[in-house]
Amino acid sequence: MSDIEFEIDKGVAVLRLNRPESLNSFTDEMHIEVSGALTQAAQDKSVRAVLITGNGRGFCAGQDLSAVASPGDGETDLGITVGKFYNPLVRLITTMEKPVICAVNGVAAGAGANLAFSCDIVIAARQASFIESFSKLGLIPDTGGTWILPRLVGMARAKGLAMLGPKITAEQALDWGMIWQVVDGEKLMETSMSLARELATQPTRGFALTKQAFAASTVNSLDQQLELEKELMRTAGKTHDYQEGVTAFLEKRPPVYIGE
Repeated sequence: MSDIEFEIDKGVAVLRLNRPESLNSFTDEMHIEVSGALTQAAQDKSVRAVLITGNGRGFCAGQDLSAVASPGDGETDLGITVGKFYNPLVRLITTMEKPVICAVNGVAAGAGANLAFSCDIVIAARQASFIESFSKLGLIPDTGGTWILPRLVGMARAKGLAMLGPKITAEQALDWGMIWQVVDGEKLMETSMSLARELATQPTRGFALTKQAFAASTVNSLDQQLELEKELMRTAGKTHDYQEGVTAFLEKRPPVYIGE
């Protein structure tokens, strides 16, 4: 792999976008490598948490426009790129039965911003920023942006972000509820890896069920959601980790979870 770096260490799969000269903007080749790495992480039982970040001064500037440049006749079909690459990427992250952490080290623009927002927990360096840059090109927020943004910040702010494309600082993103935490840049990877390693020792199956419940809550009625909670709790109660958690509590010792 040339466009990403990928390693698995102590239950944590770490994926680094590695096109720093272009602020880690996506090409077809990078999409293929990212998809392969995330699929491996999803299927590898030794992986209990995933961490995504970028090399260089930016996290991800979205699509590399030179790779999809219009020939001038306006007939470029951007829907092909979205359907082939960005939609599967969001589905991979949001349906992965493991927690996915995003460490945003610099600017996250366009699809790069929405890639970060699609992760379960986002930690940003203080110098990071988020830009819904699509409107500057006459486009719409893809990579799940039209679904994620209203749920993060409400419809009024989502429309402002999409239509005006302001640069949102890490502190403002935290204040608006878009991300989980802001840390000094030099502490970003230490903080993110510490969290990932902690999550990798926790009840992974419970996290997967929690992600499933939150995803369903956006379309379910309250009664439907209550029924889903009942069924998912039934499933959770049959896991090894639940039994271990209860036993450890009664024995007054730290639990040892295996993620099943």
